Amino acid sequence: MPFLTPKTLKKYPFIRLLAALVAGIILQWYISFSPIFLLSAFLVVLLLLLLFSLLPNARKFTGKWLQGQLILFVFCIAGALLVYSKDIRHRNNWIGAVYQPGDTILISLSEPLVEKTNSYKAQAAVKAIQQNGNWVNVQGNILVYFKKADSLPPLEYGSVIALYKALQPITNSGNPGAFDYNRYCLFQDITAQVFVQDEDYTVLPQSDKNLLQQLIFNTRDAALNTLQQYIPGDKETGVAEALLIGYRNDLDKDLVQAYSNTGVVHIIAISGLHLGMIYALLRVFFSFFKKRKWLLIVQPLSILFVLWAFTLVAGAAPSILRSAVMFTFIVIAESIGRRTNMYNTLAAAAFCMLIYNPFMLWDVGFLLSFAAVISIVSFMVPVYNWFYFKNKLADKIWALTAVTISAQVLTVPIIIFYFHQFPNLFLLTNFIAVPLSGIILYGEIILICLAFIPLVAHYVGIALFGLIWCMNSFIEFINHLPFAVWNNLQISITQTWLLYLIIVSICIWLLRKSITALLFAAGAFAVLALSLSVNWLQAASQQQLIVFNVPKHTAMDVLQGHQYHFKGDEEIVADGFLRNFHLKPARIAFYVNTDTVPLLSIPHNTIFQINNTTVLVIDSLLSLPSPAQKIPVDYIILSHNPPVDLNQLVQFFACKTIVFDSSNPLWKTELWKKDCENLHLRFHSVAQQGAFITDLN
Repeated sequence: MPFLTPKTLKKYPFIRLLAALVAGIILQWYISFSPIFLLSAFLVVLLLLLLFSLLPNARKFTGKWLQGQLILFVFCIAGALLVYSKDIRHRNNWIGAVYQPGDTILISLSEPLVEKTNSYKAQAAVKAIQQNGNWVNVQGNILVYFKKADSLPPLEYGSVIALYKALQPITNSGNPGAFDYNRYCLFQDITAQVFVQDEDYTVLPQSDKNLLQQLIFNTRDAALNTLQQYIPGDKETGVAEALLIGYRNDLDKDLVQAYSNTGVVHIIAISGLHLGMIYALLRVFFSFFKKRKWLLIVQPLSILFVLWAFTLVAGAAPSILRSAVMFTFIVIAESIGRRTNMYNTLAAAAFCMLIYNPFMLWDVGFLLSFAAVISIVSFMVPVYNWFYFKNKLADKIWALTAVTISAQVLTVPIIIFYFHQFPNLFLLTNFIAVPLSGIILYGEIILICLAFIPLVAHYVGIALFGLIWCMNSFIEFINHLPFAVWNNLQISITQTWLLYLIIVSICIWLLRKSITALLFAAGAFAVLALSLSVNWLQAASQQQLIVFNVPKHTAMDVLQGHQYHFKGDEEIVADGFLRNFHLKPARIAFYVNTDTVPLLSIPHNTIFQINNTTVLVIDSLLSLPSPAQKIPVDYIILSHNPPVDLNQLVQFFACKTIVFDSSNPLWKTELWKKDCENLHLRFHSVAQQGAFITDLN
């Protein structure tokens, strides 16, 4: 397959149509054109195309470039219209436009309950709301959290429930660099959430089930039960579930981080790798049959049925959905005797997926999946040609290595931008883990097929346990090596595109010996280096206080240049997930190191000064003698629900701003906010407004 260049783009018109569609999707999301404007533009472009078709043939030939541009505009506008129509907030019957607090809500559970630490969670579809005694049909999804009791609530997929509890909006944590959870939910039509107890809802006798969806859940549950029954070990079972059907709820969080750090998280994040293994297995199976006429129909239909069944049971994640669509094009083309072009196939797969859901463009799995396949298609052969081995085994090993290296070329910028790290030992881990995961996947398929023979299934499960244990142990060993991962990498979206320009230009230079491409790479590298240097120098002079929004916890950083000093709960220091999820993104965004010591061994109710800024932290009962005059304090931080009366507090301290961190209960925060309003004091509620960030002058 030739390397993708501007010249080869002319051979693949589907790529240009995809680019136009993507441009329209991005423009609409960030600029938000009105539907009237979009429809008017669409009609104008169609009219111009109609007029162009009426021109004489000679004019058509000389102006064919204009016709091509108009067609691209059509697809660009179509992408914008798709985004507008897909955004549930633009629908008249969207629940957010109709619902009022106090309304009774009729919902149906869209999935089985998922057990959390203190609750059971499920996504639900809103069917109607009751206003003034009448039911009004509405659309939208919400997240429902049921309070955990001694037993699982009598709820299942399709249960219809009347909710009496007021809905709450889905908000982000507001921590710097944090994941945009609000947008993630919106892309799934989820715009509200609610935490309910037994008295807040009634389970109605009717049920709202989709037969296909019910079959998918039943199949998934049967597979999970088989894996849990025959594969011992919590870690091993969790990996087996994720590897086979993409079920991640039982995965150990530290183990997931280890897989991510070593560059093999795609093994447990269901992807095209799994579908490719199943496709290869099916091809081998049908190769045992002699060429017969019935195979021309049975083989492609069987392959497509199995691939799509696996895709649906695995949750139809964008990464595996991309593979399913791509393999569909390949299978159909092979069945009718047509050769497929991989670039056009990939473009067609992406085009179909974005037509179905344009918000997939923001899914990191979607981006990584296409980037990896394009990278393999473009660079695998050139990388493989670096070395020649006469020995067949050595040649196979090098071919696998070439695939691994080539897959990284176009995925590196995405990995750095989203995950802020690079796995230095990805070659070693992929070389061991990928073939081993393939054996495990085939073993799990055998286990599912032979589950009706308990004795055989028992020994297959023991063998799978041993293989998964070995894979986990290898990954954890590599993860603990001090040089396994390059951490704390921070680049902006502009710097990401500069990095892509550098990579692509260097590749063109190496493959085509183009001096122009080398000059482009050098220029882009200079701009990228300058941009990163400016960011680093700006961070060197920063002096800031950050009070993080970590639910039910106290956490704050004092940033001084490239160093940070932490004060907070010991649980956050001990819990790697809490640190990585809530604190690490901010530290990376502000270019600070992660190997510094806590701020001080600060006892309860302590006042400290950084530069000219004074901060008082109150987390327990405060007893002070009456001062001769008020003590000047810039910020007072209240944490862990201290028994404090703000009316008395202001008699002791002259404070600019009072901060309520997220360790305080919301009811107490609301009382303090009313006191602040009466006392004309500025305040900030971290749990409601997000992280509190201020400069320390």
